[in-house]
Amino acid sequence: MIDVRLLRANPTEVRAALARRGDPELDQIVQQALAADERLRDITARRDEIRARVNELSREVGRLRREGDTATAEGLQDESRTLGDEEGGLAAEHDRVASDLRDLLLIIPNIPSDVAPDGASDADNPVITGPFLPEGGEEGFAEHQRVPHWEIGAQLGILDNERATKIAASMFTMQRGAGATLARALCQYALDSNADAFEEVRPPTLVSTATLTSTGQLPKFADDAYSIERDDLWCIPTAEVPLTSIHAGEILDQAELPLRFMAYTPCYRREAGSAGRDTRGMLRSHEFDKVEILALSTPEQAPELLTEMIGRVERMIASLGLHHRAIEICTGDLGQSHHRSVDIEVYAPGCGQWLEVSSVSWFSDYQARRADIRYRPLDADGRPQKGTALVHTLNGSALAVPRVWAAILETHRQPDGSVIVPEVLRPYMRGIDRIG
Repeated sequence: MIDVRLLRANPTEVRAALARRGDPELDQIVQQALAADERLRDITARRDEIRARVNELSREVGRLRREGDTATAEGLQDESRTLGDEEGGLAAEHDRVASDLRDLLLIIPNIPSDVAPDGASDADNPVITGPFLPEGGEEGFAEHQRVPHWEIGAQLGILDNERATKIAASMFTMQRGAGATLARALCQYALDSNADAFEEVRPPTLVSTATLTSTGQLPKFADDAYSIERDDLWCIPTAEVPLTSIHAGEILDQAELPLRFMAYTPCYRREAGSAGRDTRGMLRSHEFDKVEILALSTPEQAPELLTEMIGRVERMIASLGLHHRAIEICTGDLGQSHHRSVDIEVYAPGCGQWLEVSSVSWFSDYQARRADIRYRPLDADGRPQKGTALVHTLNGSALAVPRVWAAILETHRQPDGSVIVPEVLRPYMRGIDRIG
């Protein structure tokens, strides 16, 4: 959530920064928020005036009654009652306007980083590392690699989406045999690869409305989420949601930061706006496994953490023998909560397209303000300073199974139709080094 004090103090600068996102409706929402904030301050000032006058009248009424001037005292009491009625009306208006202001602040996106490139859509996202492709580029793959993973999976008996649909619905997947083992191996490998720096957490995968709001999924992405209305719970779209809220409403010591967490969880996304897009095989599904890495930091620690987390993901993808690239997300393609974001994509030769497998993002204090996660700052000598500050949050998909699984099948397929298991995964494969 954007800081209303920043909006109030620097409206021109904030509006200019948000204009980089290319959404013409944003400026109107910002102006509505500014108007609501101004009205709240007017209400507060008038309530203070009323309370001061009522206190003054109370003292005066007491004096007049002691002096026997009952008539004048009654007149002042009438004035006090009128002011009390006005204050009651202002209190109701204050609650209504405050609620409206919060609703507006919840839909105003984060301010893009100065580093984020300007652009209107994903077509404007620049490649910042790679692409790492075979000789000949996208045309350099052999014919036996140009088979889509859903065909490979069916041929090998390791992908059975037809029965997954029978069990659940369309856009659910089911891996079998060595395919299921491969999916599990990817998760374990991602956890082990980051265990040197990140604490493993097994969080709830059903969360409250407040928790889902803290990370920015609500209210904007309510239609893409699975809800359990009876219990006011939501299925998580990513482990980012529960991990971010571990310290919601808490004040941390600066010496504790950065805090680093990782989690393997199933993830659930309705993806209502994605009907008909990339629905074959493992490219887009309503339920999938993912390992998430997340950090809470000071503002000063955040840029270095972002670089580190991007590097971790890139090295992991490279170790799987997958062809990849990293792209910087432009302002017109940034998610609502994102301050800066870098996507890692792999090339799937069977699908003939680049697939996003990770997004590593810095949210500045946008999520922390929603979740109320603060820390006690220290000065240069390590002495506690007065007050508290909001942490910065960062997260990334260390490894999302479906598309990595798909890219492995297509990239490592052999002329005989078998698939070579990447060497780094073999310790988790129960002795399987080749599927098929």
